[in-house]
Amino acid sequence: MAKNKLKHFADMKTMPFVFEPSIDLLKKEGFAMQGKWHKDFFKNDHPIVLELGCGKGEYTVALAEMNPEKNFIGIDIKGARIWYGADFVRENKMQNVSFVRTKIDFITEIFGEGEVDEIWLTFSDPQKEKPNKRLTAKIFMDRYKKILKPGGTIHLKTDSDILFEFTLEEIEKYQYNCLMSSWHLYDELMDKLPIEEQNVLNIKTNYETIFSNKGYAIKYCKIQLD
Repeated sequence: MAKNKLKHFADMKTMPFVFEPSIDLLKKEGFAMQGKWHKDFFKNDHPIVLELGCGKGEYTVALAEMNPEKNFIGIDIKGARIWYGADFVRENKMQNVSFVRTKIDFITEIFGEGEVDEIWLTFSDPQKEKPNKRLTAKIFMDRYKKILKPGGTIHLKTDSDILFEFTLEEIEKYQYNCLMSSWHLYDELMDKLPIEEQNVLNIKTNYETIFSNKGYAIKYCKIQLD
């Protein structure tokens, strides 16, 4: 397993669509692509969509296949996971996907103000003992607000009761605009949505499949911060 990880890390360094900026660089100089993703990388003005804590990039890749008119960037600190999505992108010669290996804490160093249209949080770690590390905690939402366009949206899809209840409490406490929410996405909300939204929400990662099979209800909410 360790040998495979080393191979994957080395392989990713050959992929021009995978970025691995050091923490020291981000702290001292920022990121060269910040504010320039459209011009310097994607070379178009299509909307940019992020998946934070993307794992193997399953949702990032599926969204990109489904929406060629948008650009997608998966972000995770675990390079061994990212490799699987990156390898798929390379094999399929996808032009609208990138990955960044970094901590989500530094997202405002990676993207410029108003550079991002949507953010997806798919089965994020609920951080049972560390509420401030939950990706819907105010410290993170404030960062998202800096990089999102006015009217930009955040999607949370989770099996965690703890994370979902916490998120709803944060929405009420800080008066975010909750466009829709459901404790039972597939049973209560899915049939009420347009087919395009159904297709997006029907994407299932391996993680979701495992927990759905164990009987966990999948929750979903869509949020605007402004």
